[in-house]
Amino acid sequence: MKCRHCGAVLNLIFADLGTSPPSNSYLSVDQLNGPEEWFPLRVLVCTSCFLVQTEDFSDREKFFSDDYAYFSSMSSSWLRHCEEYTEKVVNKFSLSKESMVIEVAANDGYLLQYFLAKGIKTLGIEPTTSTANVAREKGIDVVEEFFGEDLGIELSAKDYSADLIIANNVLAHVPDIDDFILGFKELLKPEGVATFEFPHLFQLICGAQFDTIYHEHYSYLSLYAVEKILKANGLEVFDVEELETHGGSLRVYAKLLSSTRKIESTVSALINKEIDVGINSSDFYEGFQERIISIKNEFNRFLLEAQARGEVVAAYGAAAKGNTLLNYCGIRSDLISFVVDKSASKQGKFLPGSRIPVVLEEHLQISKPEWIIILPWNLTDEIMTQLEYVREWGAKFITAVPTLVIH
Repeated sequence: MKCRHCGAVLNLIFADLGTSPPSNSYLSVDQLNGPEEWFPLRVLVCTSCFLVQTEDFSDREKFFSDDYAYFSSMSSSWLRHCEEYTEKVVNKFSLSKESMVIEVAANDGYLLQYFLAKGIKTLGIEPTTSTANVAREKGIDVVEEFFGEDLGIELSAKDYSADLIIANNVLAHVPDIDDFILGFKELLKPEGVATFEFPHLFQLICGAQFDTIYHEHYSYLSLYAVEKILKANGLEVFDVEELETHGGSLRVYAKLLSSTRKIESTVSALINKEIDVGINSSDFYEGFQERIISIKNEFNRFLLEAQARGEVVAAYGAAAKGNTLLNYCGIRSDLISFVVDKSASKQGKFLPGSRIPVVLEEHLQISKPEWIIILPWNLTDEIMTQLEYVREWGAKFITAVPTLVIH
């Protein structure tokens, strides 16, 4: 394979998680009688531009289908994050009712709803029908397509040029990252701003967050790599913030190369921090596989010992990261009886690969499990608060990454 940005041949393996099905391809009862399509899940490092990326095995349409099951509005803490972001950028960039705000990968309208409430003109771009329809129900106009240079040109010609374009947790999800960025170049006003939020590769490595690796995540991003990719496609980073979301993320502010916006010192400071730890050195990526294996062994040992004691183990959160963990570890319903999830689009279905049933929260009261594995560990505090009542029968919470922790 060649790097999806610079074209260099890829030889350095960062992580090999065997094979797994697409992590958001939940199964219906009828589908349990049929086969599933599994793909190799390997991540490689480009030793030229240091973009970390999955090996290509399938088209994006398999991962982002019409019945896509991930709805961003399911997390109350994420909604608070988005409301705070809205207030910040409206003030920071003096957005008004005359402004145009566009979100790429608008999902179910989780973010644009806050701009709409302020009377600011919005447009969502979202390729998955299931989430786009929910956004429309909130009064948000949605273009139901994948974003890239051609769509950017088309929308610009229709006077949709943007004061602000938002791309939350989507930069990692695009197979052609250069084409994607070129769309922003076409759609931004001369002094417009683009913001990108994405999990920080530095935190992934430091926290052994291997479960955030799945086929939908084509790229694993450092500021070092993103700055180069943006500049090669007509944009420039002028500010950056470190966030706590998704186990540690970056919020990058970008402008057109011709824009007069000042470049803040935060940019060089963070790039230098990454270079200091070795983000542009092959040595930095070695040894990650051994850490993954250690987590797998520890998690499996815990589950087998709980089974031997006759204890019921359940899970909470039918998250994509949970499916990576379960499938890499070879977990099935004999070790985890069921998983609870708030999303109606997942309830009554089965996790891809492991085929563990997804059930309503009331199932916890019925079965009273001794252990509850929190699969979306980035929402641990929110979930433990929501499920505090399970402690009445002595249940305990578990997270498995980066090490097994009993909460």
